[in-house]
Amino acid sequence: MKLLEHEGKDLLKARGIPVPPNGGVITSTRQLDKALRRAGRAPWVLKAQVLAGGRGKAGGIKLAKTAKEARTLAKAMIGMDLTTHQTHGRSIKVKELLIEGGVQIVRELYFSVVMDRKNSCPTIIASAQGGMEIESLAAEHPESIIRMPVDPTAGLRDFAARRLAFALNVEATQIAEFCRVAKALVGTFIELDCSMLEINPLILTPKGAMALDAKIITDDNALYRQPALAKVRDHEASALETEAKAADISYVGLDGNIGCMVNGAGLAMGTMDTIALAGGSPANFLDVGGGADEERVTHALKLILKDKKVKVILINIFGGIVKCDMIALGVVNALKKIKLKIPLVVRLQGTNVDAGKEILAKSGIPIIQAGDLWTAAQKAVSTAQTAGN
Repeated sequence: MKLLEHEGKDLLKARGIPVPPNGGVITSTRQLDKALRRAGRAPWVLKAQVLAGGRGKAGGIKLAKTAKEARTLAKAMIGMDLTTHQTHGRSIKVKELLIEGGVQIVRELYFSVVMDRKNSCPTIIASAQGGMEIESLAAEHPESIIRMPVDPTAGLRDFAARRLAFALNVEATQIAEFCRVAKALVGTFIELDCSMLEINPLILTPKGAMALDAKIITDDNALYRQPALAKVRDHEASALETEAKAADISYVGLDGNIGCMVNGAGLAMGTMDTIALAGGSPANFLDVGGGADEERVTHALKLILKDKKVKVILINIFGGIVKCDMIALGVVNALKKIKLKIPLVVRLQGTNVDAGKEILAKSGIPIIQAGDLWTAAQKAVSTAQTAGN
């Protein structure tokens, strides 16, 4: 789950990591004057709150030296369409601005902590050249990139923090404060189950180190032990994905027109691949889980039907712990509660499969049955194409 900059900075500030004076987040120019007063004296920085890097070059970060200038900038930025190198040609509507007070910058550093899958530990990636795109820096000056693995149980130790400070040529008078902030950043990464924590730039001021920016991505698989983060809205999730999450159903919306309901993540991925091989396009990833009962099946079908792109539904179930006849009964009972106006293809396999097929056949509901996944995918694709015409 990706956090907006102001959300990340709130977490850093709570852990003793200095951040710029915060005037708050505004959604309209009427809120600007109070935000400027909270941020302190001019100059002020107006920062678009979107999940994309490269905001500065795209016009999403502006410096205002007067209140009049800040109002002009805020009026232009709120509602603007922002396109950066990380939005893949698409624009993001700016709905919020973070207002911050200006700070005196002595030096800019790059500091991040990421999960190193190869070495199975967090790793610090740092550079004395901050404020730059790390991808460009790594390509043009790979020698400037410092990598330091971290023990996930001990965090960043004192000697390692000092070694990092020396490698970054931090002034002797600022080493102690730099080390404190670096240790706190690594501690935040570990404590919050992050998959990435990037501060670009981490600045050195006359008083010490400060996170001028903050990009934090947390592992949503660990949200069960992060109750505070679990309450934070996932800004990338659609309304359907948010609803599915509340119902404990794994759902990701896609661009196709064939709705999928499958039990098991691996089987769901295989089902989507098979649909693609048959010439179709899946509308979603939906895993109802191994304990798919009537209630979950009903909720899953309702989710799929709310996607107006869906022309046909493909249900692919492997009966194991939950037997095929129980799944079939759940599907039939669910369809009695839902007015299904589009075709439904069902493929059952596994324990009690014959009994499950018989339940579907005798239900009186127009269900297209298939004996194997390839046949089911072909039927779903051809039905979707017919419906599209």
